[in-house]
Amino acid sequence: MAAAMLPGATAPAFDKPRGHNMFDGYIICGTPRTGSTLLCKLLASTKTAGDPHSFYRRQDVVEWAEEWKLPDRAAMSELEFDAAYLDAAIAAGKGGTGLFGLRLMRENLDELSAILDRIFPKLPSDRARFERAFGNVLYIHLSREDKLAQAVSLIKAEQTGLWHIAPDGTEIERVAPPKEPQYDFERIRREVEVLETYDAAWNIWFAEQGITPLRVGYERLSSNPAATLLGICEVLGVQAPNADDVSPGVAKLSDDTSLDWMRRYRLDAAA
Repeated sequence: MAAAMLPGATAPAFDKPRGHNMFDGYIICGTPRTGSTLLCKLLASTKTAGDPHSFYRRQDVVEWAEEWKLPDRAAMSELEFDAAYLDAAIAAGKGGTGLFGLRLMRENLDELSAILDRIFPKLPSDRARFERAFGNVLYIHLSREDKLAQAVSLIKAEQTGLWHIAPDGTEIERVAPPKEPQYDFERIRREVEVLETYDAAWNIWFAEQGITPLRVGYERLSSNPAATLLGICEVLGVQAPNADDVSPGVAKLSDDTSLDWMRRYRLDAAA
């Protein structure tokens, strides 16, 4: 079950699940702007811990299906496509290793469960469906304690079109032409509420499914990615790289604008 935490307490680096030692794969259970891209790149860089991506983000399904050269969707039934896509996703998520990796945002959880229910009908729970599809899974709950910073990061990315940069400052992922970000108190307030709701929804789901996730905090991940990665590899039971060889593939986008928005938001909220 999900571990309780006192209000205001700092999330521990790891709240280890008990009773598991051999995993077939893992699912990174996150919300936007919690460092999931950083974590996915770190895990893939080990060459032992799979190659996790958001295979079930609905906007990306067509692109993944094309990359995997699946038959045209119109030429198959929905069930045939779902089954072929699942097989291809598992192969891609393993990345040539023995471990499957998947990144899953809370907003896509119910959709994935419905897909697996079509493929494996009459199973009693989401957890049963996931285990039927992916085997013995380690659930990694990736969360960010500072929801205001998370909301600001998300809104800035949506407004500017820039989602990720490399440590040297070059752009990795841009989805729209450059645009100046604009402070918007109400939008930030709504986003904080949405992110809090999604994070709470993960914890409710873990409790309902009888799952004790491995808890990873964004703050620890971003400040000490090597230690975080080595800890996850230890739990997964895979060979970890030397800490000195761990190189983060993405850098923080937080800047003076982010800090200014947070300062203004707190002043406006107090008023």
